[in-house]
Amino acid sequence: MSTSRQHILGALRRSLQRDQPSAEERKQLEARLADPQAGLVPARGQRPHAEQLDLMEEMLRELAATVVRLDDADQVPQAVADYLKGENLPPQVRLAPRGDLRALPWSDQPLLEVTEGPAREPDTTAVTGAFAGIAETGTLMMASGPEAPITLNFLPENHIVVLRGSQVVGAYEEAWAQLRRRFGPGAMPRAVNMITGPSRTGDIEQTIQLGAHGPRRLHVLLIDDAGPDEAARSGASPNSLNGDGSDGPQA
Repeated sequence: MSTSRQHILGALRRSLQRDQPSAEERKQLEARLADPQAGLVPARGQRPHAEQLDLMEEMLRELAATVVRLDDADQVPQAVADYLKGENLPPQVRLAPRGDLRALPWSDQPLLEVTEGPAREPDTTAVTGAFAGIAETGTLMMASGPEAPITLNFLPENHIVVLRGSQVVGAYEEAWAQLRRRFGPGAMPRAVNMITGPSRTGDIEQTIQLGAHGPRRLHVLLIDDAGPDEAARSGASPNSLNGDGSDGPQA
């Protein structure tokens, strides 16, 4: 621990009139961190996985997001092009710089302009993956990293998220458990964002306004793959489109 950090923590302990934790307290804390226990999990998310996918779609729609169910990841480029056309949006997307998204057949959409990298001010639409989908509330868990620039989640007005069914879990506790398994003890991504519907606020005359602090549209492409993939739960890369943690398309 750095000297400056020790100084800050020491000042906090003195202000709280707390001493250094005893050896027994430290042991108990380390045991709790090593084996975190879930709290009370609502029954709504505790259902068969196929029903969790239906619940994920239902909750997303209730939150003013739109959802399209796909049979295969190769259908993503066509679905993106259809969405942009249907919303009368420019045929241009900023793609998360990931191998699995890059490997999709974008060339089948010659009128669609696809660029990669962090979002920039002129960008209108981002296409990203997600670390997990939480059916309980229709929430997307996004873990930042080199292949998942955080600006893609917030800067463009339109956010398209590619989510595999195998990434959908019932409750928040399951998503956090996956994250801990993926990154290991004492490690976390720099940022973990929970996205529950398009950005909104009721601060302006108590009227809900979309797009106040982020995208005004959230569109989820939910791929109906075989089911929950245990490899993804134990070691897939953050925000991976593929359940096996690879960068290329899933066989």
